[in-house]
Amino acid sequence: MSIKNITNQQTPTKVPIGAFTLENGDTLTDVELAYERFGPEGAPVILICHALTGNQFAVGSKESPGWWKGLIGDDCPIDTTSFQVITFNVLGGCHGSTGPASMDPSKEAPYRQNFPKVSIRDMVHAQHKALDVLGIKEVHAVIGGSLGGMQTLEWGLLYPFFMKQLYVLAATPYLSDYGIAFNHIGARAIEDDPAFNGGFYEDNAQLQGFEIARMAGMVTYRSGTLFQKRFDRHQKDSLYDIQSYMDYQGEKIKERFDANSYLYLLEAMNHHDISRGRGSLQEAAKQFKAKLYTISFQHDLLYPRELIETFSDHVPGSEHHHVLTDYGHDGFLVEFNQWGSWMQEKINEGAVNHHDD
Repeated sequence: MSIKNITNQQTPTKVPIGAFTLENGDTLTDVELAYERFGPEGAPVILICHALTGNQFAVGSKESPGWWKGLIGDDCPIDTTSFQVITFNVLGGCHGSTGPASMDPSKEAPYRQNFPKVSIRDMVHAQHKALDVLGIKEVHAVIGGSLGGMQTLEWGLLYPFFMKQLYVLAATPYLSDYGIAFNHIGARAIEDDPAFNGGFYEDNAQLQGFEIARMAGMVTYRSGTLFQKRFDRHQKDSLYDIQSYMDYQGEKIKERFDANSYLYLLEAMNHHDISRGRGSLQEAAKQFKAKLYTISFQHDLLYPRELIETFSDHVPGSEHHHVLTDYGHDGFLVEFNQWGSWMQEKINEGAVNHHDD
């Protein structure tokens, strides 16, 4: 029996996890996580963790394909005829999970900036609780890119025996100063916009600062080589194509993402550091029990190969794969034909070995 696509972007399916206490000691009541679930009932489970402006719709539908459609699906590298795939919208997100745009039950109004700060570890603990509610006591693999990769690393340390494999794409054991710098530019652009009103804005669509934040991010997600090949200084009327593209991306983000959630997730990324409370980075690296696979992408400014590969070398039995691409950091969202087969081989091989155990 197969689990059909029981979610869509209009009416997200949610799992209630009740009261949830965060790392900082604050407790949220009546927490929900929105999720997407595909694949044969009873098949090994693969947990997918999404990136900054992602959501639970990794697969999506025919009418509205998900952000990892082509990597996940029937006869894809992550094959939903053999595996059951679950993706949660993160705690603090804005696609159905409890976050700044959710109603604060104590005030009968949205939390907005009254929402407590969340960490990457909070996101993972909430997902673990949600899986428990769904009756899932173990998963075959946890896979994520960027912010999703940060979550994946924490999954391997917070619940080391919960999974057999970890796949970390375009993510590092801590966010670099370069990444924090660009996050700061984005946050300041949003917060200094008069329409932001301290987070209590009337309309997300009015936030021009949010547009600028997205444009700043886009510069780091793609490479100069890709921009040159795609736009080649082509100009229409008074604007270069690259300028029109940036304007389009700025407008688009306001239609699908909440600015407060964006700020909360940026802050969580800034504080990401797997060595926090675990000794040195090398000591933390030795605590992984699941098989760790890391993937880096050429021209990734935010999560460079050198940092990912050096860290991977400290993890016993880990394997690293580097992808040549002009897409830079966004390489984990495209060109699956270049690296998907590598991942597929490892996932299937692990499933066979797991079955033999």
